[in-house]
Amino acid sequence: MSGPGAGFEFPTFPVTWLKRDLLLFAASIGCTSDELHFLYELHPSFAAFPTYPIILPFKHTDQEVVDFYARSNSTPIAGVPKFDTRGALDGERRITFLKPLPVSSEGRRFEIRSKVIGVYDKGKPGTVVETEQTLVDAQSGEVYSRAVGSGFYVGQGGWGGPNGPKTVNYPPPQGKQPDATYAFQTTPETALLYRLNGDYNPLHATPEPGAKMGFGGPIIHGLFSWNCTAHGVLQCLGGSDPANIKEFQARFASPVKPGDKLVTEMWKMGGADKHGFEEVRFVTRVDGGKVCLSNGRALVRCVDGAKGRLLGEVKGKAIGNVPAML
Repeated sequence: MSGPGAGFEFPTFPVTWLKRDLLLFAASIGCTSDELHFLYELHPSFAAFPTYPIILPFKHTDQEVVDFYARSNSTPIAGVPKFDTRGALDGERRITFLKPLPVSSEGRRFEIRSKVIGVYDKGKPGTVVETEQTLVDAQSGEVYSRAVGSGFYVGQGGWGGPNGPKTVNYPPPQGKQPDATYAFQTTPETALLYRLNGDYNPLHATPEPGAKMGFGGPIIHGLFSWNCTAHGVLQCLGGSDPANIKEFQARFASPVKPGDKLVTEMWKMGGADKHGFEEVRFVTRVDGGKVCLSNGRALVRCVDGAKGRLLGEVKGKAIGNVPAML
């Protein structure tokens, strides 16, 4: 780890969540009524959907809406220019699940610890900031999840920083039909529901920021598409069991607009480890259009005939017909 900004540590901050937060998250990403262990707090196997920690750096301890821009601009990175978060998009996210998340943080003290891995100058297109965020029990020191992500600051490059390392790619296998396909229909309200998890970026609620950035209006959170796809992968291949996914990642390739239909194709790569986890690669597209999530990779304990949906298409059902970029 070297170069301007690398190793910079952001201030640690506490995070909290209630069972209600987990229910909202699961509903907003498309969990269905036959997955009540994510949607009903009295279910004997009630659990957090595994990717929930990805929202906590946005949520903090809030139960009320916050000023997204003010919070995002609060801590400049030492050694690099100050970037305007109003021109930021998600680049890529990877999360590793290390311990099952409790269904409430009540009675415990959790915090997010964040540091910069690197800041990369891509010239005229912009700057990439790569960070690592860990969810930690502050009392025991146990790490529950580790997320590595990159933010792309559009048009904010050319300051003389390093170009950065080449990224590792995980393309789908050539000439092989997908092992499963998952489809999800978004609506004009999708992002308005998802933002209630704590990601209040105006880009996803009102047309002005998106129009200024050249999108023509609001776009859906990249992390909605990312989380919705994680749900599709776990539902199709892992039997909707949160213990059956160990790692999940994808690159944000293009924006998704409210009303787009998302289609995810998945390929099992074989070679399961001693715990039964195997690599799954996936691509999510806007139906009839561009790839919106590329470089998709997950480590999944695949369940043959998972709920009868393996090797078939699963159509996501929106809760209230509602449920994809930062």
